[in-house]
Amino acid sequence: MRRAPPAGVKETWGGAAFPWRTPAVNPARQPEPFAALDHLATMVAVVQADGHCLFANAAFESVLGLSRRSVLRGLLYDWFVDPVAVADTVAAVARNDYSTSRFEGLLRRPGPGDPLPVHVIVNQLERGPTVVVEMVEIEQQTRQDREERLQDQVQANKELIRNLAHEIKNPLGGIRGAAQLLGMEVEGKALAEYTQVIIAEADRLQALVDRLLAPHRLPHRVGDVNIHEVCERVRALVVAEFPRGLVVQRDYDISIPEFRGDREQLIQAVLNVARNAAQALQASIAAGDARMTLRTRVARQVTIGKQRWRLALELQVEDNGPGIPRALRDRIFYPLVSGREGGSGLGLTLAQTFVQQHQGTVEFESEPGKTVFKIVIPLP
Repeated sequence: MRRAPPAGVKETWGGAAFPWRTPAVNPARQPEPFAALDHLATMVAVVQADGHCLFANAAFESVLGLSRRSVLRGLLYDWFVDPVAVADTVAAVARNDYSTSRFEGLLRRPGPGDPLPVHVIVNQLERGPTVVVEMVEIEQQTRQDREERLQDQVQANKELIRNLAHEIKNPLGGIRGAAQLLGMEVEGKALAEYTQVIIAEADRLQALVDRLLAPHRLPHRVGDVNIHEVCERVRALVVAEFPRGLVVQRDYDISIPEFRGDREQLIQAVLNVARNAAQALQASIAAGDARMTLRTRVARQVTIGKQRWRLALELQVEDNGPGIPRALRDRIFYPLVSGREGGSGLGLTLAQTFVQQHQGTVEFESEPGKTVFKIVIPLP
């Protein structure tokens, strides 16, 4: 039988001192001391002053693409492009030269590919000469900040559009009615044509107002949605509209389950994005080398706004067009902003509105020759 150490003596685990556990508790059944760190979205490692890992959380495993056992076999410093800076900081915090430190670093990942820029936070741990190293993807942090700002801006735009549309709509009916009455009273073909112009322009403005108000009027019809049925419907519509010069490819993950949502709204959202991409491919369609890909994947541990989701659907619409002009990238989802001659600038705005009604988000990456719009929607 194992005996407890003398009074005042502490048991150590991986070099870190812990208060002695009573013999009545089986140590093999004790929970992992740092298991709670697995619930964090950021990468976290608990390391000794010499850099040996005592623990790496699930997010760290996921980013590196390695098992926890593989991560714990080496030094934390091995995963950084500049290991000296990390080693010096960890040692200084472990010595209590200072309680915490922050710096920017580049995290290596197995296989080919660029290192991952991370913001590193090193904190002391009360349990002996060990420290907690937290790594936050700079791109992820920037994206979350951008999403929060965008959601605030979108909400403000919605209120502005709704109020403006109502203010336009009320006098518009009066103008059209007055023009109709005037048309019945005037004599002469020329004057009658003027009244018809007024009526036609009033009808055009009415149609624009209706489109602006459409997302707020349509009821949310919730049912079981198969995202691949949505993609196939959109693909059929795009191919019918652009029958020559455009190849629409499928790249589906058929394991994605059905989820609750409004099928018609999602079809309209994906169709708006796909049609936008097809219209940007006009030159390539004329040359006969235009390509579009509809791709579905499952994303894990996704943050949308301020909420964390374990699983999410990621639907990508990729094209080989010229890319989105830099001047439009910050305003691409704003209403009435279009990079195309004669465009209404409402397609992406409506797509974003419909996706947000499913607690999702729309984002994009663009460069000449490759533009990818991503629709991300939480899965149950």
